Amino acid sequence: MTGRRPWTRRTAATAVTAAALAALATPAGAATPTGSTTTAAATTAAQDVDYATWQRDCRAVMDQALPHLEQRIANARPGERQAIVLDIDNTALETDFGFSYPQPANSPVLEVARYAQEHGVGLFFVTARPGIVYAPTEWNLEHRGYEVSGLHVRGFLDLFKNVADYKTAQRAAIERKGYTIIANIGNSATDLSGGHAEKTYKLPDYGGRLS
Repeated sequence: MTGRRPWTRRTAATAVTAAALAALATPAGAATPTGSTTTAAATTAAQDVDYATWQRDCRAVMDQALPHLEQRIANARPGERQAIVLDIDNTALETDFGFSYPQPANSPVLEVARYAQEHGVGLFFVTARPGIVYAPTEWNLEHRGYEVSGLHVRGFLDLFKNVADYKTAQRAAIERKGYTIIANIGNSATDLSGGHAEKTYKLPDYGGRLS
């Protein structure tokens, strides 16, 4: 694999427990973090995927998304509150390539997100990460350049629900706040199924090898 070395740990800048840091690396479909076994599984998955290839493939998707967003933002209806919904792991942030805290932003996605936020579009993050890592996750996103309009993490009861259903419900909740979701970006079918978005953009997960 070229690019970043996987899973070099550094001390977190905030007071985060070891269990919380392990939860940051939990694959999106997992119900609960599993400590070192989760880390080992993610490392193996990342080693199967070349970093440069992943970045090229992510950029190809975002190159399709940006023209749509430019046009949709320019054609916003009077008073319309526009939003984009993003997954986090291997979507907004690079999770399986070089685990560290703060995790790096996925550059092609960040570039599109910055265009949107500079034009008044709200950025909402809907993740399967558990609520225990809300604060370090929000700080990580903001530290890497995302303006977080809302961060949706799983509460205790959500950990036992179907991930796709949970994420769909969160998008519906964003709409109830008066937003039009003009794009939904993720790397898994569970990020994108269930509607409540005008357009969906799927980043590569290579048959589930990336979380």
